[in-house]
This record gives sequence, C-alpha cells and structure tokens, in this order.
Amino acid sequence: MRIAYVCADPGIPVDGAKGASVHVQQIVRALRRRGDEVTVYAVRAGADRVEGAPVVVVPVAGGEPADRERGVARAAAEIARRVAADGCDLVYERLSLFSDVSARVGAPSVVEVNAPLIDEQRAHRTLVDEAGAERAARRVLEAASVVACVSDPVARWAADRGAPPLRTVVAPNGVDVRAFAPADIGDGPLETVFVGSLKSWHGVETAIDAIRGLDGVRLTIIGDGPERDALRRRAEGSGADVRWRGAMPHARVPSALRGMHVGLAPYPETADDYFSPLKAFEYLAAGLALVGSATGQLPTLVEHGRTGLLVPPGDVGALRSALVRLRDDRPLARRLGAAAREQALREHDWDRVLDRILAEREGAAR
Repeated sequence: MRIAYVCADPGIPVDGAKGASVHVQQIVRALRRRGDEVTVYAVRAGADRVEGAPVVVVPVAGGEPADRERGVARAAAEIARRVAADGCDLVYERLSLFSDVSARVGAPSVVEVNAPLIDEQRAHRTLVDEAGAERAARRVLEAASVVACVSDPVARWAADRGAPPLRTVVAPNGVDVRAFAPADIGDGPLETVFVGSLKSWHGVETAIDAIRGLDGVRLTIIGDGPERDALRRRAEGSGADVRWRGAMPHARVPSALRGMHVGLAPYPETADDYFSPLKAFEYLAAGLALVGSATGQLPTLVEHGRTGLLVPPGDVGALRSALVRLRDDRPLARRLGAAAREQALREHDWDRVLDRILAEREGAAR
C-alpha cells in the first residue's frame, strides 16, 4: 500500500531519540518491512528521511501556547492538503492535539492513540482551547477505519470521544526483536538496568534505594532527565553501586543491554495506569528477567514467576527481595529471561502488532 504516516505533534521530532520518536521510527520501519511505500508527514524533523521513508515537513511556529495550538491546526490542514494531493491508500495518523488530518483526507485510516492527550496536556502543560482539542479528537476518531489504542484505559478514553467500539483495537506497544540478541545471564554481580527518561513517574529512586548496601548487585542507568542530579546525589549518599551511562541513541540500546541480567520498571504508586512502556518490551526482547511494579500494563505483560517478577509499586523492600532472589538463583534468572525472549518473539514484534492493527482495518472494510 501507499501509506501516509502522519505525526502533527510539535513535541515529537520524528527523527529524534525520545521514546515517542523511537515509536514513530519503529512503526515506519515495520511498515516498510511489509513492503508498503511510506511517506512521513510531520511538523518537526531534522532529516529528510526516516527509516528510509521521505519526510514532508510542515513546521509549526513557536510563541505563546494559544498561538502554538492554532499553528498545529493550520499545519494539520496543510498536511491534509498535501496528503490528498500526493495520494495514498491509507493514512496512519498518530493522534496529536488539534490535528484531524485523516478525517480531512477521507481515505481509509488508522488512528493510533498512545495516551489521553487532552488530559495530559491539561494536567502537565498548558491547554488553552480545550474545546477545540476535543472537537479535533472527536472528528478524527469518529472518522477512523480503525482506532488502535495502546491500552484498555486509553481505549476507554477514545471511546468517550467517539471512537467506534467495533472499529477499536487494543494493541500494546511492541519491539523490533531482531535488533536484540538474547542475554547471557552468567555469574558474578547481578547486572540490573533501567532504560528511560529520569522523571519522577519512573521510580528510579526506588531502584537506587533497593540496592543500597546490597552486595553483588549493580545498577546501570541509561537515560537522562530533570531528576538526574537528585538521583545522583541519592546514589552517592547511599553507597549504592550505580553506573550512569546517560542518554544514548536508540540504535545503541540493544548492545548496551547485552551484558545485563535484569531489566527494571520500578513505577511508583502515583504512576498513571494507561501507559504501554517501550522499555518493558525491550527488556523482554533482550532476554532479561523483568522486575517491575504491578501497575498499569505490566501485570498483563509479565507473568509473575515465568517471564519476570512483579512487586508492589514503590515498595523498596519488595524490590530488594526480588533482586536478592535473582542474585542468589541464577538458574531462575536464566529461565525468566529465556521465557521473556520467547514471549517477545511470539507476541510483541512490531510486525505482529501491525498485522493485528491492519487485520482489523481489513475486517472493518468487509
């Protein structure tokens, strides 16, 4: 098919390194791997190609929040005009505030919903024209051939804004399994890793506290963010064995995970329940034993005792006990990692995720 992939979110550079950018790139790569001809339409990019696909950029001017909101709406209208002029068999649109590209184009469409965007913007940033954001979301969701939501809470949010239940599919995130080699979980120190931005809702302080004074357990942190300095001070003051790798291009993450044994997702009690964490899928693909909080999507992703271990959110003692268990029982860690890798191959490769989404579109067309 000729596919117009659309991302009108000025916070997501489609060629960038943040999680949302990586998600865009993985979807484009998987579509091209299927043999589809993809053109990316975006409001922010620094390159003229993404994963081999040409990029058409319609920039949004900065300024005050209200100006930016109107700018996104204008950019979406221009992108729709260009998509219609270029022609396509399918519009694959990542839902963005104030964008209704796929509804304007009128071609068959998949609208991918990754979060309750309006709620997030209102709570964590600035939202001036909430009514306008609601109207745009309703237009694009009602018109979609398929609405692909990353979790059940996100699907409920989309349904409240007109997403047709019979054309809505819950499709959690995925991973490019072929990029990851299975871990070799040997002896020596238990190598644990956290990958992601250093923000309060990721619970990295819980991981640091859990390994405080714990012999034979080392934590590697891959990522950066506003909590970095506070987390460094916390680690230095506790004597925890922590290595700081900083942010790195996503292409280097698979090799960075090769020497690891355990992947950590230590979300706190205050974490939102709608997320579908890319890091968890990457831990599975890398064959790591996943130790994570029993919150959000993790309990449906991790089978406790078979592909990983689940602990109560924010519970330092429980996390510490889980790490001691894996430190002292390497055969268990190896079994968990091998089962995690098998699950990733069987269920979570991006090719399989896209197959489920596009099969839903074909079913709707019939």
